[in-house]
Amino acid sequence: MTEKHLHIVTHDVPWPADYGGVVDLFYKLKALHAQGVNIHLHCFTQGRPPQEELNKYCTSVQYYPRDKSIRRFSLSLPFIVNSRKNETLITNLQKDEHPVLLDGIHCSYYLHKGQLGNRKVIVRLHNAEFEYYKQLAKHEPSLLKKIYFLFESSLLKKYERWLAGNATFLAVSKQDSALYQTAFSAKDIHYLPVFLPYTLAAGKEGKGCFCLYQGNLSVNENEEAVAWLIKNVFNNLSVPFVIAGKDPSKRLQELAHSNSNTCLVANPSDKEMQDIICKAHIHVLPSLNNTGIKLKLLNALFNGRFCLVNKAAVSGTGLESYCHIAESAEDFTRQIKEIYEKLFTEQEAQMRQGLLQTEYNNEVNARQLMTFLW
Repeated sequence: MTEKHLHIVTHDVPWPADYGGVVDLFYKLKALHAQGVNIHLHCFTQGRPPQEELNKYCTSVQYYPRDKSIRRFSLSLPFIVNSRKNETLITNLQKDEHPVLLDGIHCSYYLHKGQLGNRKVIVRLHNAEFEYYKQLAKHEPSLLKKIYFLFESSLLKKYERWLAGNATFLAVSKQDSALYQTAFSAKDIHYLPVFLPYTLAAGKEGKGCFCLYQGNLSVNENEEAVAWLIKNVFNNLSVPFVIAGKDPSKRLQELAHSNSNTCLVANPSDKEMQDIICKAHIHVLPSLNNTGIKLKLLNALFNGRFCLVNKAAVSGTGLESYCHIAESAEDFTRQIKEIYEKLFTEQEAQMRQGLLQTEYNNEVNARQLMTFLW
């Protein structure tokens, strides 16, 4: 049997898999390795150090610094792409003709420049980036950052339009796949579910003792979602509300302490976070954007009890039937009161286990990915 070799270029170091942007990256590596693929991993890094863990799954691992200097700003190329230009990377990729998986539009500079030859190249689409940046701008209080996000969004829209006609895409959500088809007339785009660390739906029967929002709290849209919940939903409830996640701002910490039924857990360890998720009764996870897939929601679905979200959090994901959905503050308040009195049942957990064994089966999805490469 001929050995299969694959170059994977990632926008960040995939381990530890401690934030949404790298979960798919790392567990895809593991799944492909389990299928016998020899992986040549190329990681851009902006502060995350080399990781010995990656050597368990990769034939070779290379690290490249992301250049975020002013000279990488361009009037024609998105900064997230132009800052990942690296001559050593293209030299390494051109040493052979192995297929290439570009994990994120961020990593596609040399595809755009036509320097990857005639080999098979796949782009993993984590978000419709132009839409994601437009929505970041919408919720950004800093005028300077808002201008940057809007400018980046306009560059990304032009760039993604070009890519759509010149690459094969594997999207993490059906919504993004449909958006590319309608906005850019993309012909070669396919849905491939995100790769996850879970093999068992572990939500405990019975009742938890609080509501939870968990996520990277340094991301502005997450902070805005939490602020909205505190000001408009939990100010009208006596139900305990826990907020847990990375690097909350001083503003968010003060806001959390303004409600007697709200507490904030800053920078919990992975173990602590999973314990909090397990003990919560309702995961309250509204989203301010409808691109990509919400890893924090999947974590809650497979490790927690009830999930209450808005349409933007689940649109095009196939997760609608596994969640309770609300839009207005009044609707969130009413449903929290109702759900808080319910017991989480074994039947609910079994439904989620079925989803995990079919849609989010890493082994099946790794084999599907391989059909696009060889």
